[in-house]
Amino acid sequence: MKLLADITPLRNPDYRRLWTTGIVTVIGAQLSVVAVPKQLYDMTHSSSYVGLAGLFGLIPLIVFGLWGGALADVMDRRKMLLITSTGTGLTSVAFWGQAAAGLNNPWVVLVLFSVQQAFFAMNQPARAAIYPRLLPPEQLPAANSLSMTVMQFGAIAGPVTAGMLIPFSGLATLYLIDSVFLLATLWAIWKLPPIPPTGTARRAGLREVLDGFVYLATQRILLASFAVDVVAMVFGMPRALFPQISLDTFPGSNSGGTALGLLFAAMSVGAVLGGVFSGWLTRIRRQGLAVVVCIVLWGLGMVGFGLAVGAAGHALSTTVALWIAFACLAFGGAVDMFSAALRTTMLQSVATDEMRGRLQGVFIVVVAGGPRIGDVAHGFAAAAVGTAAAAAGGGVLVVLGMVVAALVFPAFVRYRVVRAHSQLQTT
Repeated sequence: MKLLADITPLRNPDYRRLWTTGIVTVIGAQLSVVAVPKQLYDMTHSSSYVGLAGLFGLIPLIVFGLWGGALADVMDRRKMLLITSTGTGLTSVAFWGQAAAGLNNPWVVLVLFSVQQAFFAMNQPARAAIYPRLLPPEQLPAANSLSMTVMQFGAIAGPVTAGMLIPFSGLATLYLIDSVFLLATLWAIWKLPPIPPTGTARRAGLREVLDGFVYLATQRILLASFAVDVVAMVFGMPRALFPQISLDTFPGSNSGGTALGLLFAAMSVGAVLGGVFSGWLTRIRRQGLAVVVCIVLWGLGMVGFGLAVGAAGHALSTTVALWIAFACLAFGGAVDMFSAALRTTMLQSVATDEMRGRLQGVFIVVVAGGPRIGDVAHGFAAAAVGTAAAAAGGGVLVVLGMVVAALVFPAFVRYRVVRAHSQLQTT
């Protein structure tokens, strides 16, 4: 039973509402996650354009993620969540409008994607920074695992649903469902109590953003945790290849829709299974070493995924290869969930409340920005060497990158929690 997830945080009604409504909201959001690359590939027949979406998402993610983190330290976080969640919903409505009107313009999709990522980047620092205000410190590891599990559960249902709906309802319906489902989270946020700032900062300008970096520079272990995550996501996230793989390698009977849904859902399936058996995370003391091991395993999972794609139709039947590819992605999703839960807990525990929003802004830039750079890299790599080589080669680079990281950041590998639920120290 000690392996099963700790559900103590669900006794808090505010956290419970956010957690429960997150199921519906993430299903809707994942419909758009599938629809955007699918629409781009349908219009252009090029994985390079799909990868370009990563660049269009990265720039607003960096700018508004950092600014949003500073805003989360100077304004009521509940109010900020209401504003940014509403903006995200309106962007989904705009996505629906362009798809329903049949504009067939990839640049419109890319611009809307940039706007959506700007709202997302401003929303996430405030959302992550409220958990330590709602829950006691000893419940944060469990709360982070629960939140990631429910988010990933929605991420399973979303892609699978999208794969089934695409051949019948088209992409416009996916965008519309996303905007409607977001109303659930708006209700949960509305029910939150006011969460005013506790620090002395009263504005969110460049100086305040820079203050966050100055503070982060004193937290060397957190810097190392950001660096290893960048390596994992830039080199090892092959999602930009999924539309091309679903059509070229696993087309099936519905234009690759089923394979596309399975590929997008696979990592989330693994993350949910990992979350169900995440009880052991609260007892991990060598957190730095655990993160490094998890990322090495993630890289090996991506190597296996690339090999399965390359073997489809040759050494393996396409059906067998698809399920092996699915299993490798699911394995990667499980170990990535463990890594992310540990790194999030480190950040929430170490940072003071007056700096927590700004550090969460940097964290979001790293966590969400890395995969978007990975989208660009994998898109262009696939155009040059093919999807299988791009995916497998990226996994190899992750493993090599972790070897280098262990040599460059030995303190991170030695890092351990010396006292439960207190500030993390290195021994």
